[in-house]
Amino acid sequence: MRLIKTKDYAEASAVAAEIMAAQIILKPDSVIGLATGSTPCGMYANLVKKYQNGLDFSAVTTVNLDEYVGLPEEHEQSYRKFMNDNLFNHVNIKPENTHLPNGMAADPEAECVAYEQLINSLGGIDMQLLGIGHNGHIGFNEPSDHFVCDTNCITLTARTIEANSRFFDSPDDVPRRALSMGIRTILRAKRILLLITSEEKAEILKKAVYGPVTPQVPASILQLHPDVTVVADAGALSAL
Repeated sequence: MRLIKTKDYAEASAVAAEIMAAQIILKPDSVIGLATGSTPCGMYANLVKKYQNGLDFSAVTTVNLDEYVGLPEEHEQSYRKFMNDNLFNHVNIKPENTHLPNGMAADPEAECVAYEQLINSLGGIDMQLLGIGHNGHIGFNEPSDHFVCDTNCITLTARTIEANSRFFDSPDDVPRRALSMGIRTILRAKRILLLITSEEKAEILKKAVYGPVTPQVPASILQLHPDVTVVADAGALSAL
């Protein structure tokens, strides 16, 4: 595991964008796993600037970590809309090469199987971007008594619902379920880029990096991956 310390959110976003851009330059047809939430917004903004300066997304394929169950693509808080607004609509990536789980699927379990098959058909993920939740979740893989393996339908914890409620009018509007890549799916990525910022994530980062590998801290499994780069600001690293 490689740890890159940055002074603040802006620098962390810029460094993460450099790493992602290098992956695309070295392998233009990369399969990139993407994440949503407030943390990667700065990184995506930097990638848009790099596109404007010549970075080519035309051969890139993306697969997102997760999507809420029950939100149509055009909903303000759907992850498809988030990706369109923050990245896809601003670069030359082909829309047909951008993939997210279908949160409106009539059979969520069948959609999970289909999404797993899609990732396998692409040859797997070359680089997977991750954030980390306050409880150590990656994707929507919540603390549990076991590691969930493949893409699955997850019931969100009260802590995650509370954390995500800032994006909705009220906590009652936050969907209670989501489709998410599983831990094994994530670990099969050739490279993993973990972006984490702010002092409020310091204790969970410490547990993830230096604590025991346990499904109670899902991100701790990253200790077992052979190629993980952690980009963190001073606040996130303050407990180390």
